[in-house]
Amino acid sequence: MASIFDKLHYRGNWNENLFKKTLAVVGTRQMTHYGERVIDKLMPDLVANEVTIISGFMYGIDSAAHKKCLELGGKTIAVLGSGLNHLYPSSNQKLYQAIIDKGGLVISEFDDDFKPTLWSFPQRNRTVARLSTIGILIIEAGVKSGSLITAKLGRQMGKKVFAVPGPITSLVSAGTNFLIKNNLAKMVTDISDILETKSEFTQEKFLRDLDRTEEKIMKLLANEELTIDEIAHKTGISIADLSVKLSMMAMKDYIEESNGKYLVIND
Repeated sequence: MASIFDKLHYRGNWNENLFKKTLAVVGTRQMTHYGERVIDKLMPDLVANEVTIISGFMYGIDSAAHKKCLELGGKTIAVLGSGLNHLYPSSNQKLYQAIIDKGGLVISEFDDDFKPTLWSFPQRNRTVARLSTIGILIIEAGVKSGSLITAKLGRQMGKKVFAVPGPITSLVSAGTNFLIKNNLAKMVTDISDILETKSEFTQEKFLRDLDRTEEKIMKLLANEELTIDEIAHKTGISIADLSVKLSMMAMKDYIEESNGKYLVIND
């Protein structure tokens, strides 16, 4: 590990404690709402267990993992496919600064003025895999994707590989489903599949804080996203009463509405 550290350029305050318990979280650049919800579900427990999140700073799953970790007060390390003087993607400038300001690191094995190339991103994936101590978690990935390259590199290094299953109709879940189906990754549906601990954010604990109507609605939305008409049909609650109740639940950050459908917020 020391030889890897010797090759790294970095921005931020170097602290080797950041590298003691690390999980690489990688995935598609075309993140779906499902992928975002998976991050929302798993990240609170990872941060609560003081796991440092390592990712590749790209659009989609990478950036979402970095951002959610920081939002929850965790530490994260971004590994670039370019030199530190050539931020890519440039739209992540605020994220770059937030990672540093909140005690994380932005690192690269390339010289500071190195511009990103096609081959530098697979090389970056190797560094992401090497720095993971717990393993590599893949959330949404196509069959031909950089995330599967990271998984392959990780297996070659003897790292544990984890994958979240996704809808069989989704192209960005084809890669994760392939890994699980072929026993190339352990399936993850809960934090206990990654860490030797149970979730501190169980549904049972959460439901104790709800009234009866809210509990009924939450149990429905835990299974699928529904429109207000669908919720009314399944619960027997009038649209007028349901509209008020859903608005109150949204204000409490229990649920949110997206594209006409309601879904549970997993924070």
